[in-house]
Amino acid sequence: MMNTLLGNKPLKDFSLDQVVLRNGDYVNAFEKEIDYLKKFEADRLLAGFRETAGLAPKAAKYPGWEDTEIRGHTMGHYLTACSQAFAYSKDRELHARLEYIVAELAECQRQNGYVSAFPDVLFDNVENKKPAWVPWYTMHKIIAGLVAVHEATGLQKAYDVVNKLGDWVAGRTSKWTPEIQATVLRVEYGGMNDCLYDLYKLTGNPLHLEAAHSFDEIGLFEAIREGKDVLQGKHANTTIPKFIGALNRYLTLGESESAYLEAAVKFWDFVVYRHSYVTGGNSESEHFGEPDVLNAKRSDITCETCNSYNMLKLTRELFKLTGDVKYADFYERSHINAILSSQHPETGMTMYFQPMATGYFKVYSSPFEHFWCCTGTGMENFTKLNDSIYFHRGDRLVVNQYVSSELNWADRNIRIVQTSGFPKSEWAELRVETGGRQTLAEIGLRVPYWAAGGMDIFINGETAAAQVQDGYALVSRKWNDNDTIRVRIPMKIAYSALPDAPHVVAFQYGPVVLSAALGTEDMTESRTGVIVSVPTKRMPVKDYLIPKDMSATDWLERLNEHLVRQRDELAFTLKNTDEDERLVFTPHYKQHRERYGIYWSILEADSQELGDHLEKSRQERLIKEATVDSVQVGNDQYELKHHVQGERTHAGTWEGLNGRRADAGGWFSYEMNVLPGEKNALHVTFCKLHHGGALDIWVNGRLLVSEPFAERPQRAFYEKSYDLPADLTSERDSVSVKFVPQGAVNGIYGVLRTLKG
Repeated sequence: MMNTLLGNKPLKDFSLDQVVLRNGDYVNAFEKEIDYLKKFEADRLLAGFRETAGLAPKAAKYPGWEDTEIRGHTMGHYLTACSQAFAYSKDRELHARLEYIVAELAECQRQNGYVSAFPDVLFDNVENKKPAWVPWYTMHKIIAGLVAVHEATGLQKAYDVVNKLGDWVAGRTSKWTPEIQATVLRVEYGGMNDCLYDLYKLTGNPLHLEAAHSFDEIGLFEAIREGKDVLQGKHANTTIPKFIGALNRYLTLGESESAYLEAAVKFWDFVVYRHSYVTGGNSESEHFGEPDVLNAKRSDITCETCNSYNMLKLTRELFKLTGDVKYADFYERSHINAILSSQHPETGMTMYFQPMATGYFKVYSSPFEHFWCCTGTGMENFTKLNDSIYFHRGDRLVVNQYVSSELNWADRNIRIVQTSGFPKSEWAELRVETGGRQTLAEIGLRVPYWAAGGMDIFINGETAAAQVQDGYALVSRKWNDNDTIRVRIPMKIAYSALPDAPHVVAFQYGPVVLSAALGTEDMTESRTGVIVSVPTKRMPVKDYLIPKDMSATDWLERLNEHLVRQRDELAFTLKNTDEDERLVFTPHYKQHRERYGIYWSILEADSQELGDHLEKSRQERLIKEATVDSVQVGNDQYELKHHVQGERTHAGTWEGLNGRRADAGGWFSYEMNVLPGEKNALHVTFCKLHHGGALDIWVNGRLLVSEPFAERPQRAFYEKSYDLPADLTSERDSVSVKFVPQGAVNGIYGVLRTLKG
């Protein structure tokens, strides 16, 4: 798996304080994040921890997710983000904050090691198949945050707290039967395996190692390693951290665990090549879809930013291990077009979903009201913007990103000052400072996937020959003080089509994805999940281009003539389409104030494809207009918003579709909105794999219907709608819908809806 760029040893990264950012966009993003972190009130983050410990809170809890079962997850992210920011800046205020918080957490820690912002009964609920909102996910964030504090500051108290907390986890997992373990692993648990492997590397305690193993989902790893893409229907931000943990198992224990490395490599390939959009983002409604089916899943809730955060963690470690340039290329693609794109440059607030459907707009978090998962990963993203620009091994330096920055390569007594014009210009310069001494070193310059032709290299103004190997131009010599390397990488306009719709394309210039601004009309937001804000599109938005006097294929084949840069600006206009006078394409990561379009259907006038496209849009609009309320079955926060309750019930993915089942003798229920005084219907998706018995559906305590199942199972889903009696909805705006299996395990799948009758 190692390539010749690396030899037999992995690459090493530089510590955060060895790389100083000079790029204006990066510096602004970092400064906005630091300003945000310093505005937090530590005692409000700590309130739930003190309350759980039986101590009087010193301030009120923050609202939003921090006042739900997931409270405390923000604390974990905050500890990691402040640790990263301190490692970079050595800011004394951040260090003081970390000291205070860790001391408070130590006071909140029980004798058995437990410390959290919620009671441990939530872990009991998971084990007993009762609904609970991802307690292990939150525990992962807390452990990871404490480990990060210790690594960045050396605080002994952080070590003591996380060591005891690891003992509590180990004590609990050691009591699991295989059945309980399987039940627990069906509920999102973040990267518990990952953080426990990190903890074991810190403590050397074999109990922490065994606890990490308890969160390794062996069956999933084996299936992926064998080349089976079983991702359809799986919650993406649950699944990606599992493979980060699998890779960490290999990193922790070595070659004896190479199967876990192989699984991580295969998983990465599946996600990147079969489940990702042009920005590098993935998922729709937080879930992976069918492989190579992406156009059909473009919506207002595609590409959860947490997924990009986790994919970059996985990508970075795979690059260090293998040196394969494909990881560096993907890292750059995602870092610019998904991560930088996710933060508002004026407010510093970050995004949850990144819509791939044309006509939506970016929606950002609020500072202290919502506390989404992507708010937390956002804190981390923008305090480590410099961590993957340079890597090294021995006397070899690898330059992976062309970003203005300064590197202190202390081991070689070399300082690199990089000034980059990308993506506005095609040039970057690296000045090598050696303190007046000659120093031998080899510098590997990444040849990006987007390079439009040869890469020109000049040393001290003279053309330099470089050996291109494994995607890198290698320059080896004795460097003198103030030697300069100038690099020219030509860029061009290119397009990327979707596998399930070759006529649907996105445009890119060099490393940046382009989008067209579509105005600011009616940019109102709506809600999904647990107070997650999403954009609306209540008016028609044209999302297709019609070439003039040529076929769609001809138009794309000569794209450089049909999408033209405007002088020195990073702005591109169309030629030979029906939208030449209206659309201007600019870097998407700078698109923050308007509706936008990344993907466009290239359709010929009067074609069947155009007719089909318009009809599909009409049908989607009708369904959206008819929906009164909907819950994504099996998706924890969406179920929580609908007050899920139950006994002997569990969520999961079956036949590629997420759902919820109950065992015989169990049940589950949701609160669903209805329109009082109007006709309402309940729309349910069932699975024909269930056979024999029935599923009773109760509404407000009255049996609505008993859906029977045939004796012979079939691998298929089917949908049914049931009218709701008028007397159940005439004077209320919501109803309780309860599902009770009769005879055997049974459940529902996909999206449960109430519809206008």
